[in-house]
Amino acid sequence: MGVRFERWEANQPIAPGASQDEVIAAYRGDIDRLMAEKGYQSVDVISLTPDHPDRATLRQKFLSEHTHSEDEVRFFVAGAGQFTLHINDKVYDVLCEKGDLIGVPDGTPHWFDMSESPYFVAIRLFTNKEGWVARFTGTDLADRFPRMTPLARNP
Repeated sequence: MGVRFERWEANQPIAPGASQDEVIAAYRGDIDRLMAEKGYQSVDVISLTPDHPDRATLRQKFLSEHTHSEDEVRFFVAGAGQFTLHINDKVYDVLCEKGDLIGVPDGTPHWFDMSESPYFVAIRLFTNKEGWVARFTGTDLADRFPRMTPLARNP
């Protein structure tokens, strides 16, 4: 189906609250390998906690089925998130946790849930960060599936 799954290990300890540069440095080898292999041009780190004031708005943004014009690549440094993929009339739920990388190919219908009480730190890789825009399919398919429930933290 073209979906990439990998498990990564940090090459150095990462303290809670580490800066974006520290997180990227801990995974630099794997990041550089993927960037060279797939032509990704930029990398950043996103972090969301249950007390984030915009958590509900941010969650809602990705709950409907959508596609992108580039791969959606996420590596979970901590916490968890649920990607649900709609491929060939089948739906696949993928719970990504600490150490998991997922690469959803461009054009693949999917949605993402971080639960009502989100907690994750993720590395994102982009071909063109400005081009990363959700194109919603207009279906209600995502509404017919269970949402992610909050998980116990696994820092």
